[in-house]
Amino acid sequence: MAPRVDLLGTGNAFLPRGRLHSMALLDGQHLIDASPTALVALRRAGRSPADLRSVLITHLHGDHVFGLPFLLLERKYISDREGVKPLRLVCAPGAFERVRHLCDLAYPGSLDGMLAEIEVVETVSGTLEGGWTWSRFEVHHDDAVDPHGYRFIHETGATWLHSGDSGPCPALEAEIASVDFAVVEMGVPDWVATEHHHKPNDIVALAARHPSIRFAITHTFADDEGPGPEIINPPLPAMPENVHLARDGDAWSWTGDVWVAHLKDSA
Repeated sequence: MAPRVDLLGTGNAFLPRGRLHSMALLDGQHLIDASPTALVALRRAGRSPADLRSVLITHLHGDHVFGLPFLLLERKYISDREGVKPLRLVCAPGAFERVRHLCDLAYPGSLDGMLAEIEVVETVSGTLEGGWTWSRFEVHHDDAVDPHGYRFIHETGATWLHSGDSGPCPALEAEIASVDFAVVEMGVPDWVATEHHHKPNDIVALAARHPSIRFAITHTFADDEGPGPEIINPPLPAMPENVHLARDGDAWSWTGDVWVAHLKDSA
């Protein structure tokens, strides 16, 4: 199977219209973040939670990890009742204990056995099924939630990264320069006073500095099409040609030479 990245959700914590929380799925079996809407996102994509081999955590804010108790509970009682499907949790040192506490708050005692069986990987690099190696790097966000991004290299030569929830920072910029495709989170409009998130004009500048790299922008604050009233839909600056403002369901696959987009509008 060709390497593939599916954006199951593209919204920030406030769930703009038409978007689930931001999550990415690598090759159908490695989930980057497990948001509160993880189960519905997997259902919409036709994926079973039992098919997941890994969950990689970028940081510990609720919109990125609060889906873990529901994901584990579903596997225990629905999709992997026999408990035969192994699961790996990739995270920064100490993060697993906070995940354990979260699960105990959500379902006291119910997930203890499952948590004991999870393979916890806290190293800064490793491998994943399907021919991938990965490395984790620190990014600029709230230090209290251990913010990181991930860079991935495939045995076919495909490279890509996930920024995590980061503002502009030298560490992320250096990693972006080493890949062909970058999923970058853009959490707030330009008028919000913060350094912990990319803003639209940050993305414009970033893409201009790296014109050969393709960018998919996720974790956005802006509404998409969908039912219900407008939530927030400020005007966005014109984006460079190498930037795509992603929608739920967009995907990219590796042809052996380039990453090719499979977009929701053209599906």
